[in-house]
Amino acid sequence: MSRWKHLPAELDPRVRQLVIRMRRLKDHGGLSIRQLAAKTGYSPKSWERYLSGRTLPPPEAVEALARIAGEADPTRLLALHEVAAEGWASPRHLAAEPGPGPDVELLSAGSAANSPAPPGRSLLIALIAGAVTLVLAVSSAVLITVRIMDDNNDGAPNAGGSATTSTAPLAAPATLTPAPPQLSYTCRPKRVDGLWYAGNSRTREDVVAYGNKGVEVAEAQCLLRRAGFSPGGIDGDFGPLTLGAVRALQQHAGLRVDGMVGPQTWKALRR
Repeated sequence: MSRWKHLPAELDPRVRQLVIRMRRLKDHGGLSIRQLAAKTGYSPKSWERYLSGRTLPPPEAVEALARIAGEADPTRLLALHEVAAEGWASPRHLAAEPGPGPDVELLSAGSAANSPAPPGRSLLIALIAGAVTLVLAVSSAVLITVRIMDDNNDGAPNAGGSATTSTAPLAAPATLTPAPPQLSYTCRPKRVDGLWYAGNSRTREDVVAYGNKGVEVAEAQCLLRRAGFSPGGIDGDFGPLTLGAVRALQQHAGLRVDGMVGPQTWKALRR
């Protein structure tokens, strides 16, 4: 029977139970490490790690050991392996896991090639390493920012020789001039004495042109819309759309196309 070394004290109890059971099966089968490797396809070095608690064996290796040792049904051993896998991945076990060092082999076995760690454990270690790197990077950025802020706040020595922190006074908030209220105009076209009025202005002489604003412009816009020439919105602002509508009306009525609403254009709009 092999003389087993004590398992690591930091080993999770669930993993310890699996390893002890595997050791007993190996001893019961009377197999050496090399014989076990030859019958299962896993290297001697891998079995040394499995049976010393340094590496969690894959479930295929556990099942192969159970069958070689005469276990008719490996279900119970596989169940132990499943529980051990949870213990192996626990934070407590990972925190207690020793760093790289010389291999510790079983007294009953020889040396052989190393076996790679299970993929699941390698992935977990890589994730932890990445998280640590990220935390260090963020901490460095915060320290640099604090240092820059401290440097910017350093003041020159005052008359007494002590340094004072210079802080620029906050600028007074700018006083915003409120925008003039937006006038709203309504169009209520109504025919009076044979002429159309929209309810904003009764002028028939005032000249309004591009850039003008007011009730006369709104009146012209309403009448342009009634005549079928869209000036855009009825906002009392003589802009590009209103200019285009005036020119279209003048061309349609056979007037001089100058884009201004004068007596002749008012006459065309109101009749």
